[in-house]
Amino acid sequence: MSVASSLPAISVVVPVYNSETTLSALVSRVSAALAGTPFEILLVNDGSRDGSWRAIEALAASTPAVRGVDLVRNSGQHNATICGIRLARGAYVVTIDDDLQYRPEDIPRLLAGLDEGADVVYGTATSGQWGGIRNVASPLLKLALRRTMGASTAEMVSSFRAFKVRVREGFATYSAPLSNVDVLLTWGTYRFASVPVTLEARRDGRSNYSFYSLFVHTWNMVTGFSTLPLQVATAVGFLCTLFGITVLVYALGRWAFFGAVQGFTFLASSIAIFSGAQLFALGVLGEYLGRMFQRTSGQPPYLVRHITTDDRS
Repeated sequence: MSVASSLPAISVVVPVYNSETTLSALVSRVSAALAGTPFEILLVNDGSRDGSWRAIEALAASTPAVRGVDLVRNSGQHNATICGIRLARGAYVVTIDDDLQYRPEDIPRLLAGLDEGADVVYGTATSGQWGGIRNVASPLLKLALRRTMGASTAEMVSSFRAFKVRVREGFATYSAPLSNVDVLLTWGTYRFASVPVTLEARRDGRSNYSFYSLFVHTWNMVTGFSTLPLQVATAVGFLCTLFGITVLVYALGRWAFFGAVQGFTFLASSIAIFSGAQLFALGVLGEYLGRMFQRTSGQPPYLVRHITTDDRS
């Protein structure tokens, strides 16, 4: 298939990190899946340390549908994906990982879901596994997403998505370094759906996610897009205050009826509880102040070094 002079109907966005060995097969399979439909493939190199950018340049030179974007530094999968989404020219946008665990052949099924009234359709894995730490971390991440997206929507979430391009208008002005594509999509619509897909085994390399990186991403998402930690801190503070009042009433009662109150040990434990609650609350507030600083500092979420020339559109 060739790309016509008109704008593509579908933009496939692929964040790329250290995946030079899978890109050629990915482009071939996406092209076959969308044969007969004008499309483009945006390969966003997220600061890869291997030969991914050279592979992207070669594919862009040999395949009319491919556009390459090279970021200045590693900005994270979600920021790289947002960069591609903002550069997309199609009426429909599809995002898919670069490791081929999600099958490009399932893209038409996601697009069909958009024709049925949904604005965002997820490919939700019903069989297959990520492998390693991600199998454990993925459910924890979805648990955190429930507070920012809603329980039913969070269960659908995956990096394999299709949505109508107008949804991106909901986060057109968002520019903070900390981002989550799925949370931002809820800013543009409430119409979500999913289709079941199968995860294939990873063919090359290993996952770029570690337990630490997944934990940091989950924590940043919760503190960056939810007030849950503040609510927890408030609840803990309230319970500690209630406990303190109860202890005070108990101590006054003992003093009134028995003329004696247990001394230093009881007092020290009470002080420790209250001090711990205060420090916990201050820590959470500090996290939110840090997020406010990052959002107002003007630091861009990503910087583009180079975009492959496309004189065919």
